[in-house]
Order: sequence, then C-alpha cells, then structure tokens
Amino acid sequence: MATDVVVPTLGESITEATLGQWLKKPGEAVKADEPIASLETDKVAVEVPAPVAGVIAELVVGEGDTVNVGAVIARIDAGAHAATAATPAVEDRTAVGKAEAAAPPELAAAPAGNETGDPVTLSPSVRRAVLELGVDPSKIKGTGKDGRLTKDDVIGAAKAAPKTGVPAATPSVAAVPRAPDVRGEERVRMTRLRQTVASRLKEAQNTAAMLTTFNDVDMTAVMEARNKYKDLFEKKHGVRLGFMGFFVKAACMALKDVPAVNASIEGDEIVYRNYVDVSVAVSAPNGLVVPVIRDAHELSVAGIERTIGDFGARAKAGTLKLEEMKGGTFTISNGGVFGSLMSTPIINPPQSGVLGLHRIEERPVVRSGQIVARPMMYLALSYDHRLIDGREAVTFLVAVKNAIEDPTRLLIDL
Repeated sequence: MATDVVVPTLGESITEATLGQWLKKPGEAVKADEPIASLETDKVAVEVPAPVAGVIAELVVGEGDTVNVGAVIARIDAGAHAATAATPAVEDRTAVGKAEAAAPPELAAAPAGNETGDPVTLSPSVRRAVLELGVDPSKIKGTGKDGRLTKDDVIGAAKAAPKTGVPAATPSVAAVPRAPDVRGEERVRMTRLRQTVASRLKEAQNTAAMLTTFNDVDMTAVMEARNKYKDLFEKKHGVRLGFMGFFVKAACMALKDVPAVNASIEGDEIVYRNYVDVSVAVSAPNGLVVPVIRDAHELSVAGIERTIGDFGARAKAGTLKLEEMKGGTFTISNGGVFGSLMSTPIINPPQSGVLGLHRIEERPVVRSGQIVARPMMYLALSYDHRLIDGREAVTFLVAVKNAIEDPTRLLIDL
C-alpha cells in the first residue's frame, strides 16, 4: 500500500517552499526517516524524511516546483523491496529532462559518473561550474549531503588541478564540443532563498536612509595574539581561533556604548535593546546564510568561535534550523574572506546597522613619525540615518577600532 509523503510544517508564517532536489529516485529503497528530498524556504534548506520504510513508487512534483505545506510530493510502497519494485510500472513523473533541457548541450548530452560508474546528480549551479572550469565531476569527492557535489567542491578541484597550459580534459562533460562561433546562454530559475535575499535588500534600500562610514584598523596586536595562542586555544576549546571572535566581542562592547546602532524603528517608535543578537554571514552550498549568535554579549571569544564554527559546519551540511536564522539585532559581514578590499554593505531590515570587514593587507602607515608597514583592514558601517546620527556611527567604529588595536580592552571592558 502506498504511503503519501507530504510537505512538513516549515515554521511560523511559512506556507510554501520550492522542491530544491530529489535525493531518491523511483525504485530506490528508503528507510524510515531517511531524507528523500530537499525543500528551499525563504531562509534555509529543509530535508523531507520518509515517513515509512519501503520503495519510492512515485515522485509527484518536479525539482523547482512550488509546493504548499501539507501537499503530497511523493508516494512510497511501504514494506516493499527495491528488487521487486524496480519495474516499468514505477515511473518518475517529474519530467526528468527539465533540468537537462536548461543546461548547455554538452552537459545535457553526457551525464557524469563517479569512479564506481554510478551516475552523479548535478544541480544547475554545479553543472555550470563544471562547464566553465573544465573539470571532470567523476573525479571530485563531494562534501554535500550523501556525498553530493557542491559548487565549492568544483571550484576547489579546479584550483587544485595542475597548471599545464592546456585546459583540463573533461571527457564526461565535453563529449559534444561547442562550435567556437556559437554564443550560449543558460537560464536558471532563482532559488527561493535568492528571491528572498533580493526582496529584502531592495526593501532596505527603499525604506532606510542608508549611509556608510569608514575607518581602518591596525591588525598587528590581534594577529600577534592569535599567532601566540592559537595552538593552545584550539587544544583547550576544540575550535580554531579566528578574527571573528575578536570583532564580535568588540562590536558587542561598542553597541553597549552606542545603543542606537543596536536599536530599530517600529512604526513611530524606537526599540532599544539591552541584549545583542549578532547575525553572521556564513557560506552554504546555495549561497550565504545568516544565522544568529544569541546573547553574543554574554559569550567569551571561545564561545563565539564555537558558535560560528558550528554554524559553518551545519550550513555546508544543510542542517541549519529556521529558528536559528530569525531575529538578530546587528549584523557582521566578512567580505575579506573572498578578497574584498572595501564595500558598502546593506543593512538587514529591521536592523539599523551592519559592520563590514575586509581583507587584511600591508600598507604604509606613520607610527611615531616613521613610515612603517602594518597589516591594515578597512571597516565599513552602513546604518539607517533615520535613527543613527553620523556622530554615533563614527563613535561606534572608533570603539571597535580601539578594541581591536588593543585587545586588552576586551578583557577589562574599556
């Protein structure tokens, strides 16, 4: 008897999602509670578990389709075995060729396989990366769920490939060469997450009176402290000592001194908070996500680093929870990990401020009348000028700068 697989409750006020990827195919055996599909909501990917053990009998919707909470998306033959269920009667109704038709000809013509000969399912973004970077997906070890390839896996493999002066051969991808005079295009539907990000960022521009102020910070003291204690820190706390722990701690102290940056506008009222929930941007296979460090003002540097490390690991695995993405009173975004020298970050409504960190590079500065090289970083604070005055914005940035250039301040709360 077939058992329906329905879209689970996704959280407060969330009524629909997008079927991002099927993790199982018709005819495949599944265990109870084993993930069979990935749903994309406005904030994060959610896996749909099998309600019973059996065999996938039918996939009712296709990848990219919008589904409502409670809708049937698949059916499982409870108690069946793969050997008996893998018959012509078992049919995938999701229009398997939809994604292939949208992909460039050489990708659609030659499905990839791994080292064991099993087919490898590639998402549109991964297919595009494979094509552009000229790598063989069958030779790459996937780090996604159940060993699936992510875009980061493809980029990493391309960087690690030996530079011979000749483009890497990709027999499984480039089986059909493209004519040199043909210009190609690929249309990929925006994910629900990307649609939500676009909407919220535009909302911020349309609503807030945004302004950005800059400063720079000498990273010498923090880098020396990190180099001196990183091994002991990792041995004691089980996590690497990075720079984010210092900056989150410094920001919490500065927010206490300049509470307007941690406040928000609701109607004709200003909401001031005596706590700090810091939103931090971390990389996920489908883009950046922004989980929240709750009560960051009460955490040590070690506690902050542990929380960020946990967020990063679970973001890559796709196991962040919806409630971990909600709220936040202030955001820190580190574009420096991607090489950004300077930027004007956009605030995350209804928050009123976002601190942008950038890459560290040696620049000439004057110290005690002498020109010396120092590892410098530009800081950017974008803020809602309706609530935060320029004096408060500059005061906040200077407080962060002082704490980073003299980390002792973090210990004695100065």
